[in-house]
Amino acid sequence: RGWGRGWGRGGCHVRLAFFGGLYSNYLALEAAISDARRRDVQELYCLGDMGAFGPHPDRVVSMLREAEVFCIQGNYDDSIGNELSDCQCGYTDPRDNLYAQISYDYTLSNTNRENRRWLKQLPVSADIERNGVRMHLCHGSPRRTNEFLWESTTSDAFLDRLIEPSGAGLVLGTHTGLHWTRTTPCDRRFVNVGVLGRPANDGQTHVWYTLVDLAERPAGQRVQGAEVQFVPVDYDFRRLSGEMQREGLPEEFAETIETGWWTTCLEVLPSRERRRGRC
Repeated sequence: RGWGRGWGRGGCHVRLAFFGGLYSNYLALEAAISDARRRDVQELYCLGDMGAFGPHPDRVVSMLREAEVFCIQGNYDDSIGNELSDCQCGYTDPRDNLYAQISYDYTLSNTNRENRRWLKQLPVSADIERNGVRMHLCHGSPRRTNEFLWESTTSDAFLDRLIEPSGAGLVLGTHTGLHWTRTTPCDRRFVNVGVLGRPANDGQTHVWYTLVDLAERPAGQRVQGAEVQFVPVDYDFRRLSGEMQREGLPEEFAETIETGWWTTCLEVLPSRERRRGRC
C-alpha cells in the first residue's frame, strides 16, 4: 500500500528496505516500517522467521500483510505453516535446542489457522532486478533455508561458489541474527540484513534492518555501486520484555531484550562472534 512496488525499473533511483528475523517483535517491526516511510523507501521485504522468541506472533503477520511487505519463508515459517514438530533452526547444542523448542511450542500454539496457511504458502526465495542489479532474496543462504553464514568463517571463495548458481550480483539473507556484508573479488556481494527480533549481542537494546539504495548504473558499473546501510531501530523494549514475561516466556529471553546481550542460542556462534558478547 503506497510503496510503489516496481518503481525504479525504468532507470531512476530506488530505495529498498529489508527486514530479517522478526521473532514476533511487533513493536520493532512497527518502528521499522515507520522509519522506512520517513526515508522514502519504495519497496519493503521481509526475509523470514516471523515468529519465535517473542509474544503474540499473530501481530507481526497482521502488520506485514497490512503494509504489503513482500515476504520470504524462513525455516520457522515453514515449520509453523506445516505444523511440524520443531523449528528447523539448525542448532546442535542441547541447551540451544531446549530454548528453541520452548519458543517454537509457544509460537505454534499462538499462531491462528489463517496465519499458518499464509506462512505455508510463502516463497522460499525470490529473484528481483532493479536498475540493472540482479538480487537473490533468501533466508539463510541460496542453497539452504537454515544455513548459517557467519562473517568470521565464510570465505570469499565460498561466497562466490554459493552465489554463482543464483546468477545474482547481490544476495540478501538473514538467519544468524548478526548483520554484515562483503563484496568478493568476483564482484558478488552478500548482505546479512540483521534481525528485528532481538539485539545483535552487542549490549545495545536497539535492533537492525537494512537499506539498499540503487541509482541508475552506467553500463559496466560494478555491483558495489549499490549502497548498503544498516539502520538501528529504537522501540519500546521494556514493553516487549513485560509482555514476554506475562506470556510465560523464559526470563532469559526478556533479559536479552533488556540488556542487548544474548543469553540463549550461543553455542552456534563461531568463536570470534562469541567473544564479542557477554556470555
